[in-house]
Amino acid sequence: MKFAQISKRVFLFLAVNVLVVLTISVVLSLLGVRYHLGSGQYGPLMAFCLVWGMAGAFISLALSRLMAKWFMGVQVIDPRTSDPDLQELVQMVHGLAQRARLPAMPQVGIYDSPEVNAFATGPSRSRSLVAVSRGLLHAMRRGELEGVLGHEIAHIANGDMVTMTLIQGIINAFVMFLARVLAFAVSQAMRSRDDGRGGNYFVQYLLVHLFEFVFSLLGWIVVCWFSRVREFRADAGGARYASREHMIGALEALRRVHEAPAIAAGQADSFQTLKISGKPGHLFATHPAIEERIARLQNMAA
Repeated sequence: MKFAQISKRVFLFLAVNVLVVLTISVVLSLLGVRYHLGSGQYGPLMAFCLVWGMAGAFISLALSRLMAKWFMGVQVIDPRTSDPDLQELVQMVHGLAQRARLPAMPQVGIYDSPEVNAFATGPSRSRSLVAVSRGLLHAMRRGELEGVLGHEIAHIANGDMVTMTLIQGIINAFVMFLARVLAFAVSQAMRSRDDGRGGNYFVQYLLVHLFEFVFSLLGWIVVCWFSRVREFRADAGGARYASREHMIGALEALRRVHEAPAIAAGQADSFQTLKISGKPGHLFATHPAIEERIARLQNMAA
């Protein structure tokens, strides 16, 4: 599985988050903010990391809609559009949002891509965005499309963006904390070996950012596990808002697209990138396998 084969929504959030955490660390270093470990007082350091780790995650969340529009070329649809197809799309999203009792209607966007994908993002249930690709609109019938949109509305209604942000914030805190503790230990060992000669702070500075990057990748595994759990819950929500039949139909349509000759001939990586489906047991999969998702819906009480 290539590095790019990660859910675009989650990938954008995580990429921005890592950059924010690294930027915070660099800025704090340049401003002379220090954390002292020699005394063995780890409580203040943990509090320091928790504050800035959460800050990084919530900055990423606040920028999520903007990042989607910038990096994926999402164009927000005017609800008063004269295009009947786009107007139907907006009305469908708003109808599902009303069933989910969202406090405000989400923005509805579309982006030019042959990929079969849809995603929801935004800092809160009141400031959200649901975006679909043109490839998805062309590949699905109305009921199947409603199932996909019901799933995305469920993500918003379940507060998944905030939940994932809190999880990422906690992971950020541990990443920053462990990176500093380990960098301090390594730099002290190197200093002892070199008989206390200079350069210790510069080495520690480099090690902190190296360990932050490595631990962020390990933390990604935890985030992806939580993402898979939330996907099952969003499937159940989509079944409530759009009907179980439409939700199953949407997943079966995605499976048909995945198994189509054009996909098998060379677009499987692209399909996997979007992340509607993951490989069973894959640590970096943000979505469960389609077969498992369909089976869970079929086993739901009618």
